[in-house]
Amino acid sequence: MQAQGSAVTELLLDWSRGNRAALDRLLPLVQESLHDIARGHLRHERADHSLEPSALVNELYLRLVDQRQVTWRDRAHFFGVAAQIMRNILIDHARRKHSEKRGGGWTRITLSRAFAAPDEDRVDIIVLDDALTRLAAIFPQQARIVELRYFTGMTIEETAEVMHVSPATVKREWGMARAWLRREVSERAS
Repeated sequence: MQAQGSAVTELLLDWSRGNRAALDRLLPLVQESLHDIARGHLRHERADHSLEPSALVNELYLRLVDQRQVTWRDRAHFFGVAAQIMRNILIDHARRKHSEKRGGGWTRITLSRAFAAPDEDRVDIIVLDDALTRLAAIFPQQARIVELRYFTGMTIEETAEVMHVSPATVKREWGMARAWLRREVSERAS
């Protein structure tokens, strides 16, 4: 895995330098991990969600090809950005569906696993996105931790490595972010 991680990092750096062929060599190396992230995102969606992991990854590929201003640092940075783009794709999809139905059929995702809110098993993804946007304005580090932990599925240690902080800092900030988001989401749902 370390050798593959090094290969991914080298290809990302080559791609950042303008080598388009590096992207073609990169995609097969990261495809399985991207599908895992997509499945993680969609696990929180309702069962009849119209996007499937492959469609989400395909949409991600289309958006990644347009990434010209990103200077990739390493594999973890790439997957963090990929998870954030997937989140945006799902938000856009939910907003389109919501506007089509003019207020009905909210897209819901499970929060119980990530935020341990058993009484609030599902929440509207748009409400969650709005709450994360507010959190990022006040506590950007906490919002980034939520993105990496919840949407990417990174462990405490992986998140600490990506953010260049200690695991203890991630645990503390993760706990505070979960509590803050739980409160925000429940207030909006009432």
